[in-house]
Amino acid sequence: MPFVDVIWYGIISAALLGLVFIVWSYKDLYTTCPREMWLLFIYKFIEYTAYACMNMAIILWLSKDCGLGDIEAGSYISGWSVMLSLMAMVAGALVDTIGIKKTLYISILFLLISRFFMAFVTDPIMIFILGFVPLAIGFAIVGPLVSVALKMFTTKEGAALGFGLFYVVMNIAFAVGADIFDRFRIYEPFISRDAAGVIIDENVGTFIMGMHFSTYQLMFVFGFFATCVSLFVIMFIRDGVEMTEEGVKITPSTDYGSGTAAIKNAALETGKMIKSVIYTKYFWIFIGMLSLTLFVRFIFFHFHYTFPKYGIRLLGEGAKIGNIYGVLNPVLIIYLVPLVAYFTKKVSSYKMMIVGSIVSALSCFIVAIPTVYFESLTNSVFGELIFIKWLGMAENMEALIANPPTVDYWPMFFFIVVFTVGEAIWSPRLMQFTAEIAPKGKEGTYIALSVLPFFLAKFFVGPMSGVLLHAYTPVDEAGKAMASYPEHYMIWVWIGATAVLTPVGLMIFKGLFNKALDGGDEGPEGSEEENATA
Repeated sequence: MPFVDVIWYGIISAALLGLVFIVWSYKDLYTTCPREMWLLFIYKFIEYTAYACMNMAIILWLSKDCGLGDIEAGSYISGWSVMLSLMAMVAGALVDTIGIKKTLYISILFLLISRFFMAFVTDPIMIFILGFVPLAIGFAIVGPLVSVALKMFTTKEGAALGFGLFYVVMNIAFAVGADIFDRFRIYEPFISRDAAGVIIDENVGTFIMGMHFSTYQLMFVFGFFATCVSLFVIMFIRDGVEMTEEGVKITPSTDYGSGTAAIKNAALETGKMIKSVIYTKYFWIFIGMLSLTLFVRFIFFHFHYTFPKYGIRLLGEGAKIGNIYGVLNPVLIIYLVPLVAYFTKKVSSYKMMIVGSIVSALSCFIVAIPTVYFESLTNSVFGELIFIKWLGMAENMEALIANPPTVDYWPMFFFIVVFTVGEAIWSPRLMQFTAEIAPKGKEGTYIALSVLPFFLAKFFVGPMSGVLLHAYTPVDEAGKAMASYPEHYMIWVWIGATAVLTPVGLMIFKGLFNKALDGGDEGPEGSEEENATA
């Protein structure tokens, strides 16, 4: 067996054994938690897989199928993201008010509506009304709902295990979704090639029952049928289930009446829940710290909405950009998070957030390193592992050398790896802080309102994406990529320069936040009267 095969199969075997060990480490959950938690994880896996597949296609679909330019598409996405944040703020309070199962049904209804119309409609105005608005409502509910449900379906001691398994399942789903995204884009019936066999159009699509669907629209069709499956799954969830120290407890949900009266009463209760939270000083301290983390978290936004266009223009049609970010990042996260958690369990969360955000922010500048330093890697064992065994770009090294991939793959690859290392350091600590800081009975509201800083900031990040793509990786009048982009790296230099503001801000305000959060009177355990100073 060739040496590179030994290494490849060794990596695969180690990864599978590691995954088995990680799943086994949560064995204490398997016999103690109600069935609702496992049904919720199945639902979550299905929806996050569909979302990951569709999310990377959205920005491409807006330009290719809907006819929007880079800046218009970026602004369009920005408007939708703002709406998503707004819906998420209300969604958490809705979970607290009407319960998990009813909220799940609302989410799925809107997801089905959005994915149905996104598969057929391409008019920008109509698709915003029929596609993006219901998509924002449907998916905004998923995040806070799952977080609240995990807290309800586990004991206090089991919550850490529940959130850990949540992170594993979420990242596996993202990796599967990203791989499906790439498979759609290289599947022979959906693409066209030139005489040399090079993919020249990945969005050809196909006909189904006499109707034409582009490749990107087919991903929305996939999302629609995935949501139909998740609808079936949640039918088996019982309403009012809660895991206590004494065992499973089922509390009947509050009756808000029927019809318009039910909607009105639930809305009033939801409003009261939000009001009780925003009139506390501690909540705004919490929001202040989250605001500082925005700059590094915006890198995720650019991975979803800047990276797809950037990668295709730089690497070519059919390039496996889904694998380069959408598979590599979550797979590494699955293994890095437990390791980082084990070796840093005695380190404060605030310090971890500073260190991790420094690593993630500086990773953006790797793309600016001259490619001459990476040229020798292609014709090496490492190159064979990456381009042949993983990405499947050639059958053997002879074929790879005869038609070598652009060297631009390498800085992109190392950028993702280093960013992920930083993410493994800061992201779990931030997620845990957001979930555990909430007072009992207001978990959903706190988690949902934690996206408040994104609300205003997203007015900036979407247009920024479009402006950067238009400035450094423009297309011609026909929408085709140029022959070369000598300053393409400047996109990530600007993004990295913005991301650096997070660790700088956390270091500057460290003393202020520690004093406020350790003061005692303003903590989450204080009474409403003690906290109502805002």
